[in-house]
Amino acid sequence: MTNSIQEIRDADFLLVIGSNTSEAHPIIAMEMKRAVHRGATLVVVDPRAVWMTTISEHHLQIKPGSDVWLLNAMAHVIISEGLVADEFVTQQTENFESVKAAVKDYTPEAAEAFTGIAPDLLRKVARQYASTPKAGIYYTLGITEHSHGTDNVYALANLVLMTGHLGQPSSGMNPLRGQNNVQGANDAGATPVFYPGYQMVDDPKVQRHFEEAWDCELDPEPGLNLNEMMQTMGESIKGIFVMGEDIVLSEPNAHHLEAALAGVEFIAIQEPFPNETMRFANVVFPSAVFAEKDGVFTNSERRVQLVRQAVAPPGEARQDWRILSDLAKAVGLDWNYESPAEIYAEMAALTPQFKGISHERLGEIQADGMTGIQWPCPTSDHPGTVYLHGDGIMRGKGLFQAVTYRPPMEVPDKDYGLFLSTGRTLYHYNAATQTRRESGPVAKQPEAFVEIHPRDAKERNIQPGDQVRISTRRGHIDVIAIVSRQVRPGCIWTPLHFAEARANLLTNDEGDPVTGTAEFKVCAAEVTRLGEGKDLASIFRGNYYSTAGPSQ
Repeated sequence: MTNSIQEIRDADFLLVIGSNTSEAHPIIAMEMKRAVHRGATLVVVDPRAVWMTTISEHHLQIKPGSDVWLLNAMAHVIISEGLVADEFVTQQTENFESVKAAVKDYTPEAAEAFTGIAPDLLRKVARQYASTPKAGIYYTLGITEHSHGTDNVYALANLVLMTGHLGQPSSGMNPLRGQNNVQGANDAGATPVFYPGYQMVDDPKVQRHFEEAWDCELDPEPGLNLNEMMQTMGESIKGIFVMGEDIVLSEPNAHHLEAALAGVEFIAIQEPFPNETMRFANVVFPSAVFAEKDGVFTNSERRVQLVRQAVAPPGEARQDWRILSDLAKAVGLDWNYESPAEIYAEMAALTPQFKGISHERLGEIQADGMTGIQWPCPTSDHPGTVYLHGDGIMRGKGLFQAVTYRPPMEVPDKDYGLFLSTGRTLYHYNAATQTRRESGPVAKQPEAFVEIHPRDAKERNIQPGDQVRISTRRGHIDVIAIVSRQVRPGCIWTPLHFAEARANLLTNDEGDPVTGTAEFKVCAAEVTRLGEGKDLASIFRGNYYSTAGPSQ
């Protein structure tokens, strides 16, 4: 996030796009609710009516995969109506003319055919965003998990730059991280193109820096991204180490992945709980959970926070860093770390953004009364950075990127007449390795389901609670039907949490050409009735699902 979570409550305009915030990020959603109750304007862009739409001023229920058309049309309005922050664009950005040319023909009238959004409403939202000083954009996987996800992000960044909503409180561009410490994992270099602190692997200066620090030779070529790894599993990849991930539940086109795993020669898994991928493991290292270890977590707002061990790990379970250190020693590396503090100190010393952060400082209450420090924090007396780009854009100038619309890899046809999207729910978390072990979440949401619009259900003779089959070109799963106006006609939605009805048997593993991120959010599907249904009220026990949509 360019800005901080607490700043959300003071925003006057919030554009939430591709984010089911109240279910996937309930703490951040609380700040959005505070802003709305104070009088802020909330606009939600989502093909599905999520709970946040019940308190929004506008719900732009776009057609799946049409984000670039919508965002380019908003840019068209902002430019054509003279709402550009001219001084900011002139002094702090470059390449604006390319975007002006690219969006010239993306009129709201032309956009309606692709997005389904009325031109007058699109214009109103564009004007509100451009003319409100404290206006922030908030997005998640509904933007990035597309074959054109990078284009979606560029189009959002273009809006931020042309309106000057950067480098000031309660504004900016804010991706909401969907998993605990996923920000910290990326910060530490858990990607194929970066060393810690987003230092490029293929930069010769960076390579020399880490070779000298680590006293070894390093490969200058970036590694495979996650989707490339999954697609070459069992071919070029003959051994894998899986840590904190249930890939046969979370990765797309899971039938293909399972077949590929059979061709992998050695699979090691480091996990605290049994999961589906463990069926393929040659060895399992039992690891500690958060309350059983020391270290740091970094959240969405770049805040590094100290984690202290509260209880001892059970049985043979150990803290992750101890497992990895002993594994390194077993293969001949001279690793002699004594504590997580020592490990973090090494990373901070090699990384400008974290250089001023230490476990010692993180244990202190900061001047603002908060715990933790937000990077960048370049020196030991630096207070941390509440919002980015306040002293000018960090790369020198903000770079506009012109994008044009590309359709999803799959669209409905005569065999698969519906758009399928997948996602998370309030009661379960990702692969549900933890939440389905507990009676409370299971009581609220014990079974997999699919939301289908009443019109599409009627055409298929489907009643609420019926057993149905969702099919795509990659496989099928059997679930309960919820007939609901939460989804727009022609669209269906199912959660990803259930091992017995794995949504990712259905999803498309074709990826974004830049990031490789698979197109989880859109693929062609069909639903067929299998048999008589169940009483939904007895299954979901007061959950908010109904034919009218969300009402929690």
